[in-house]
Amino acid sequence: MSPGVEALLEQARAGINRLTPQETVRAASRGALVIDTRTDVQRGEQGDLPGVIVIDRTVLEWRLDPASDWRIPEATGYDLEIVVVCRQGYSSSLAAASLRALGLHRASDMIGGVEAWRSAGLPFSDRPADVRY
Repeated sequence: MSPGVEALLEQARAGINRLTPQETVRAASRGALVIDTRTDVQRGEQGDLPGVIVIDRTVLEWRLDPASDWRIPEATGYDLEIVVVCRQGYSSSLAAASLRALGLHRASDMIGGVEAWRSAGLPFSDRPADVRY
């Protein structure tokens, strides 16, 4: 495999069942954790998605690893279905691969990110985001 970020992205996406925005909505309805890793600035510009948990990318693994002392209460086991969301669907793929490397084998991400969500005409939240530090 050749070096570079495109090769890294291709490797990260290998074997991951990436979800469309509509599939992400269905996953959330069956109990999947949908995790938004966008920055405050990006969320301010694009809006917040309903029902997601916002976790800064720099602490994502610690908040979702069930064995971590710094996990969120929802991180109850390695069999959790997790869908990571970012602005365009690139960094979320890398984040999902990192979670899978931790043992969260059902981690995935949303194709096209929040830009695809908006293009699909899906709703945005009118409530404050559920931000976890």
